[in-house]
Amino acid sequence: MNSLAPSPLLPEPRGGARIVLATLNAKYIHASLGLRYLLANMDTHGGAGLRAQTQLREFVIGQPETRMVEDLLALQPEVIGLGVYIWNVVETTQLVRLLKTLRPDIKIVLGGPEVSHEVGEQEICRLADHVITGWGDVSFPKLCRTLLKLPGGGPQPLMKVIAGEQPPLDELALPYNDYTAEDLAQRLLYVEASRGCPFKCEFCLSSLDKTAWAFDLDIFMAEMEALYRRGARNFKFVDRTFNLKIDNSVRILQFFLDRIAEAPDVFVHFEVVPDSLPDRLKELIAQFPDGALQFEVGIQSFNPEVQQRISRKQDNGKTADNLRWLVNESRAHVHADLIFGLPGETLQSFAEGFDRLHALAPHEIQFGVLKRLRGTPITRHTLEFAMAYDPHTPYTILQNSTVDFATMQRIKRFARYWDMVANSGRFALSLDLLLAPGSAFGHFLAFSDWLWQTTGKTHEFALEKLVDLLFAHLTQVRLLDHQRVCAALLADYQASGARGRPQCLAELLGGPQKTPSTAAEQHGARRQGRHLSQQQNLRVEIQKAAAAA
Repeated sequence: MNSLAPSPLLPEPRGGARIVLATLNAKYIHASLGLRYLLANMDTHGGAGLRAQTQLREFVIGQPETRMVEDLLALQPEVIGLGVYIWNVVETTQLVRLLKTLRPDIKIVLGGPEVSHEVGEQEICRLADHVITGWGDVSFPKLCRTLLKLPGGGPQPLMKVIAGEQPPLDELALPYNDYTAEDLAQRLLYVEASRGCPFKCEFCLSSLDKTAWAFDLDIFMAEMEALYRRGARNFKFVDRTFNLKIDNSVRILQFFLDRIAEAPDVFVHFEVVPDSLPDRLKELIAQFPDGALQFEVGIQSFNPEVQQRISRKQDNGKTADNLRWLVNESRAHVHADLIFGLPGETLQSFAEGFDRLHALAPHEIQFGVLKRLRGTPITRHTLEFAMAYDPHTPYTILQNSTVDFATMQRIKRFARYWDMVANSGRFALSLDLLLAPGSAFGHFLAFSDWLWQTTGKTHEFALEKLVDLLFAHLTQVRLLDHQRVCAALLADYQASGARGRPQCLAELLGGPQKTPSTAAEQHGARRQGRHLSQQQNLRVEIQKAAAAA
């Protein structure tokens, strides 16, 4: 035996990195823009040579923390920078605990919105060596140079909490070249033409920004062209106000419209101000084909008193007109947001706003419940409106002076069931029966209450079970005609591509399907059952991820 051959009992050698940038994404399909900004700027501002000593690692919520620790320690880092967000702070805290137990010598540096405010109240911040609040593009590389005793570092001794420097945008290296070929093919690409927001909506962290800052548009568009030429087809703009500067918006839309002519699979997601849609934008939007353009439209509330109370400026008339135009005159997918639990909003006033929005027929209504994001000015209403929040992430409102705890729980179930039924896209015809006539909110709340009382759960509903439950509610509670309900459910079920057998549709679907007996027949049946191609499935997942992110 060759004594120099590697033993199969020994681990494979892996390349090391003095610095590791890591985070836990909500799903694999998300790719961290923040980490890539840090990576792209490791050699800027006097830090030449630092990037070569840095590696990026992304994990997904639900992976065992011990496995993440194993992967990180295999790189033999001296510094680990972790991006901390509201959705990953619990898991990241455990990750830091394990790292500090096993390797207390490794310097742990935290950054991200979840640790940029109320630092002293958080266990994860106490465990870490340093916390950078705000922007980290310049401050993280500078801190690393100090920790590694390299030229260009900051002063000693180092503070535990470091206020991030905010350089002019033209001094930042852009991160888009750090999206890999795998990212381009399989993941949602986050891009930003601007940072910040001029509006002051108190539930949003962007309300802390002084204004919005735009990147140099020529440089940004060159980066988008490079991404496109490398094969990128799915772009999510994280700009809080994409249509704030119309000249820039027009140029960006025209860029993607031109690319669609040669690559019809281009998909772009924007967040837009709902009451500002001038004709120049409409003319371009109207030219986009189906499946290419998605708009996230933040409505949040149609109640003028609530809007004023939370410093939200919105012309409700123009908002309604623009939504109506987008739905009826364009082929864009419109995703509209509402928030329940804002100070002073009652169940009745919210129901009226929901019905008003539903009548405008956006493709999705994203119905969320208020969360108290750390650092947001919404806390100024806590005493006056008795706002009680869950102390654990995601800090959801529990009750306030106008909505008691029991009602808030009903609404949280409503939101879950609404996603499952209305936003799934699987019940288009059946939903029309459920929500009409009268108040769509009232009808769905009654269905939500009945579903909870009947099943006692909000998750893990098979599609076939959900079809049977909807049939039972429509026929036994709403007393609608059986034949009419079956016709709608059958059309929806068949359109979904599902191949099961809901009990209420068993006779209409015919006899039991033959079970393939041979391996070849089974393989053929599986292929036939794939009603969407892999690329189409990816597009659906990307649209959902873009809307939810």
